Amino acid sequence: MHNYSFFDRDLSWLLFNGRILMEAEKGELPVMERVNFLSIFSSNLDEFYRVRMPVILALHKLSKHTTPDKEDVLAEAQSIIERQQQKFGKIFADQLIPLLKESKVQLLFNEPLPVTIQDQVSDYFFSQVMAFLQPVDLSETGKKFFPENNRLYFLVNLGLTKSKERTVLLNIPSNQLPRFYSITTDGQQYIIFLDDIIRHNLHKLFKNEEVSGCYSFKITRDAELDLKDEYHGDLSEQIEKQLLKRDMGMATRFLHQPNIPLRTLHFITEKLGLQGSSIIEGGMYHNLKDLMGLPVNLPGARYSRWQPAINAALIEESSIFDYINKRDCIFHAPYQSYNSILRFFNEAAIDENVQEISVTLYRVASDSRIVNALISAACNGKKVRVMVELKARFDEANNIKWAKKMKAAGVEIIYSDKALKVHAKVALVKRLVNGRVKYAGLLATGNFNESTAAFYTDHILMTANPLLLREMELLFIFLAKKAKTSAGYPVDFKHLLVAQFNLQQRFIALIDREIENVKQGLPASITIKLNNLEERILISKLYEASQAGVKILLIVRSICCIIPGVKGMSENITVRRIVDRYLEHGRIFIFNNNNDPEIFLGSADWMNRNIYRRIEVCFPVYDQNIKAEIMAIIQLQLNDNIQAVSLNGQLQNIEIDKHEPLIQSQREIYQLLQQKIYDKV
Repeated sequence: MHNYSFFDRDLSWLLFNGRILMEAEKGELPVMERVNFLSIFSSNLDEFYRVRMPVILALHKLSKHTTPDKEDVLAEAQSIIERQQQKFGKIFADQLIPLLKESKVQLLFNEPLPVTIQDQVSDYFFSQVMAFLQPVDLSETGKKFFPENNRLYFLVNLGLTKSKERTVLLNIPSNQLPRFYSITTDGQQYIIFLDDIIRHNLHKLFKNEEVSGCYSFKITRDAELDLKDEYHGDLSEQIEKQLLKRDMGMATRFLHQPNIPLRTLHFITEKLGLQGSSIIEGGMYHNLKDLMGLPVNLPGARYSRWQPAINAALIEESSIFDYINKRDCIFHAPYQSYNSILRFFNEAAIDENVQEISVTLYRVASDSRIVNALISAACNGKKVRVMVELKARFDEANNIKWAKKMKAAGVEIIYSDKALKVHAKVALVKRLVNGRVKYAGLLATGNFNESTAAFYTDHILMTANPLLLREMELLFIFLAKKAKTSAGYPVDFKHLLVAQFNLQQRFIALIDREIENVKQGLPASITIKLNNLEERILISKLYEASQAGVKILLIVRSICCIIPGVKGMSENITVRRIVDRYLEHGRIFIFNNNNDPEIFLGSADWMNRNIYRRIEVCFPVYDQNIKAEIMAIIQLQLNDNIQAVSLNGQLQNIEIDKHEPLIQSQREIYQLLQQKIYDKV
C-alpha cells in the first residue's frame, strides 16, 4: 500500500469551525445572522470538548510513552482554539455590539448597568432570580460540590484579607431562566446578561460580608455513554441509566474568565479535581451559544424567509401512492416543502390498502408528526415496524421517549445491536391493491425530522421501483432478525449500497472503473459531496485515481482528512466547503462512467464509524429527469464563488475569486426549484 498522507480529523474539524467564524465576520450579512453564526461556533466548540477532547487527551498521554516524536495534536488543537476564541471576541465586541448599538439596542457586555435601569434589574433579581440561587461554601472542611456539565457558575471570594477569605460557588441559573433580560426605556433597548444581574446584586445576597472577587467559569465533561456489550437486559433501560451519568463524566475543560487570582484558581482546581482537564482562560461570559436567543427584533436583522416550493401536481392527486406509482419523484429540503413527506406517513396511517409500514428513525423531532402518524397507523390496525436508534448522540432521551409511546400503541420496536448504529434513512409501505402487493418507499440523505428539515439541505426520493424496494424489505427483515438473535446473515444487495454488506466495496469498484476509463483515454471524473471524509481506504483509492489522471471534485462540509493538490499524490483533487443560511447535509456521489453518469444519494459519510460501525444506505438514481436535477444542483455548488471556499494543502479556508457571474449556490438552487414545472401524468 502506498504511503499516503492524511490530515488529522480533529484539526480539520476545528478549521471547519473557523469557517463558521468567517460568516460571522461578513459585514454584508444581517447583524443577527452574524450573531447566530457566533452561537453555532460556540455550540460546536462545546460539543468538541465533550466528544473529541477526551479522545485527544487519551491519545496524547499514550503517544508520550509510545511515539514521542508524533505530531502533538493536543497542542495544535489548543493553539487553533485560542486563536479562534480571540477572533470570536473581536467580532462580537468590536463589530456586532456596536452595530446593535447604532440601532438603539445596547447589549451590556462587561460594563456597568446604567443607573436608569438599575431599579428594574434589582426588582427582577428579587422577584425572579433569587429563587434559583444556591450558594455553596467551598471553604468548609469536607464540603464537596460537583459542577454539572456546561452549567454556568461564579466563584465568589468573600472577605478582604487572604487569611480570612472564603470562597463560595454560586450557580447562574440559565437552565431555568432566560440568559438575557430586556428592558426598553425612552426608545432604547437594553439587554442584560443574567450573569450581570447576579453580579450587580451580590452585595444583597451576601449582606454582611465584603465581596472581594467574582469570577465566572464552566466545566465541560466527556459525553460518551459506557454501554456494556455483555449487558443482557433491555437496551433502552441501559441507555436511560447511562444518560443519568452522562453529565457526571470526566472534566475535559475548565473555562474561566480572565484575571482570576492564581490562589483561587489553584484552590478550585484542587477542590473540584480538575487537574486532568484543559484549563483555559476565556472571556467574561461563557455558553455564548445562548446568543441564538438574543431578544432582538430589528427590521432586516435576519434573513428574509425563502418560502418552500410546493409540488402542485402532487396536491392534485387524491392518493400520494398513486402519484408515486406513476413516477419517481425527489424532494430537496428545505427548498421544497416537507409537507409531502409528512403526507406520505399520514396517508399510510389511514389508507385502507396499507398493510405494513417499516421505517428507520435516527433523530426525530421533539414533537414529531411522523411518529404520531406511525402511532395512528398501529391504532388503525396496520403492522408498524420501527427501527429506533437509541444511540443517536444527544438524542437518546428523545428517542427513548418516542419508542415507549410507540410500543404502548402496538408498534413493533426494533433496537440496533449495541455495537452497531442504524444510520440509514429509509421507509417502506406495503399495500394490497386489488389482490396485488404494491410497495412505496422513501430513501433519504437525512433524518425523517420535520424540524431539522427547515434548515438542513437533504434529498428524499419517493419511489415505487420494485428493484429498490424489495432490497429495502430484505434490509428490514435482516435488522429485525439481528435485533432478536444478534446473528447476521449475508444479503445480496445488487442495487442498494449498504454498509456492513457492499457499500465500501461498491464505491471502490466505481472508483476503479473511472481509473480504468482514464487509462483507456475515455472521459473519467468523480464528484462527491459529503459532510465528513475520514476513512483511509476510500481516501487512498481517491489518491490512486488522482495519480491515474481522474479529475476529482469534492464538496466536504466539515471533517476532511484528504489533502488536496499535492504533486504526485492528489494534484487532480480539489475540495470545496459551503457554509450559508442552510446546513449542507446531503450526500451525493457521481461517477462519470464514460459520460453516462451513475449517481448515488444516501446517508453515509466516508467516516470510519459510517463504514465500519453503522448500517448505512446509499441508493442509485435511475430516473433521467432526477439525474439531470441532481447534476444541475451540484454544478451550481461547484460554481459557487460567494459562500464556497476552497481548501488548500493545509486545509485552510481560502476564499474563491469573486468573478462574474457571482453565484451563491443556495440562492440559485432555491430559484431553480421554484421554477420547476411538475409534469402531470
